[in-house]
Amino acid sequence: MSYKSSATTAVSAPGKVLLTGGYLVLDRNYTGTVFALNARIHVVVEQLRKGHRAGLSSGSEKDENGSTGAEKDNEDSIVVRSPQFVDAVWEYGIQRCENGGGIKVVQKNDGRGNPFVQTSLNYALTYISYVADSKDVGSLSITILADNDYYSETAFSRASERNIGEFVNFGVPLHEAHKTGLGSSAALVTALVSALVIHRTMQPDDIGAARDKLHNLAQASHCAAQGKVGSGFDVAAAVYGSCLYRRFSPSILESVGDAGSPGFDERLFKVVEDADPEHPWDTECLDFGMTLPRGMQMVLCDVECGSQTPSMVKKVLEWRKQNKEEADLLWNALQSNNERLCLEFKQLSQNPEKGFDDVRKLIERSRNHIRSMGSKTGVPIEPKVQTELLDAISEIDGVVGGVVPGAGGYDALAVLIRDDPEVIERLEKLFGTWESKVEDDFGGKIGQVRLLGVRHGSLGLENGSPGQYQAWL
Repeated sequence: MSYKSSATTAVSAPGKVLLTGGYLVLDRNYTGTVFALNARIHVVVEQLRKGHRAGLSSGSEKDENGSTGAEKDNEDSIVVRSPQFVDAVWEYGIQRCENGGGIKVVQKNDGRGNPFVQTSLNYALTYISYVADSKDVGSLSITILADNDYYSETAFSRASERNIGEFVNFGVPLHEAHKTGLGSSAALVTALVSALVIHRTMQPDDIGAARDKLHNLAQASHCAAQGKVGSGFDVAAAVYGSCLYRRFSPSILESVGDAGSPGFDERLFKVVEDADPEHPWDTECLDFGMTLPRGMQMVLCDVECGSQTPSMVKKVLEWRKQNKEEADLLWNALQSNNERLCLEFKQLSQNPEKGFDDVRKLIERSRNHIRSMGSKTGVPIEPKVQTELLDAISEIDGVVGGVVPGAGGYDALAVLIRDDPEVIERLEKLFGTWESKVEDDFGGKIGQVRLLGVRHGSLGLENGSPGQYQAWL
């Protein structure tokens, strides 16, 4: 593979909604219907010339680590910025590991680390150095920008007029920003590793042909960053767009090992290139780019709350292991209902005059099964405050139905509606005066309910024009 570098590369990846298949998608016997959104994470990679400092400090003799500019000019370094947040800057030095350990980056500035950024850099740079047969990374400046709906509004963003282009300045540290549950970590990792690989090893137009390899690298990076082999539906949506998803076998990634360990670069290369005959990739992503039926739209409602998905998942899996027969009946009922819903979407695409009544019934049935799962497992998959809100939403004329997507909890609701501005007006009127009247079974409390601007989208990874981000670079 040829070794090249553009001056600047921009790539974006979408967020997701797992409309059906929460918890089921962890098991290869079941599937999930995942829709890509039009909210995206954008990554811009700039190659810096030798002698052009990528450091944090300016106008001072030494930086926070006591290094002078002259000393640092001779070092390759990577600076990653997320300028919509306060102090969201990470500077990394580059370590070239012996015995095929690949490349590791080490954070040089003080402050909180970012495991998703750091792990993505380790994996992407190791793969790049292996395929390019060169350890010369050079110095890079990387800018990460998130479409506004990935995070709840802050007092600063509500009062501020400092929006630059389409991106809002949240005015808080990243760890204080509340995520709305659109899949920001998967979109970030996918966009970051893809931008780096494209920047160093290929032309931007090659993104389509390289999609499978970028998917494999993003899955490996994301799983390592979150400390476990997840189902990967969020990464699949970030790469391929909307699809019917069946997860890969966990054994594929279990053999990769830790970044920096002997032979890591070759093991990672085999995983990315799908060159391990003992562990071939078996992900299934059907109906790439599938769309909602004509006349239907998806909207998301932020409830200014939040849930810890990993702990919820752990509890559900423990219950399923101890109650296999009962769990299988429930899982199979959900899968059957989900398959009928997918079939209904396809039939509506061919015959839009049919109407949305059957979709409404299938969503209600799915919610009944999900509430049953929640009561049996003791997990807030559809907690009472969300049930109350979804029931009220479902009564509005033009609303087809809504769910707490994915693993559930207190993340943003996904609501299918008739594609009509009047339905949006009715929802906003409801949310303007909404106050919960029930006591939640898990102590959750819904704050201000807000209709997000995000909508259904069908595309995955896309090239961007660096010029559109210029004000933030």
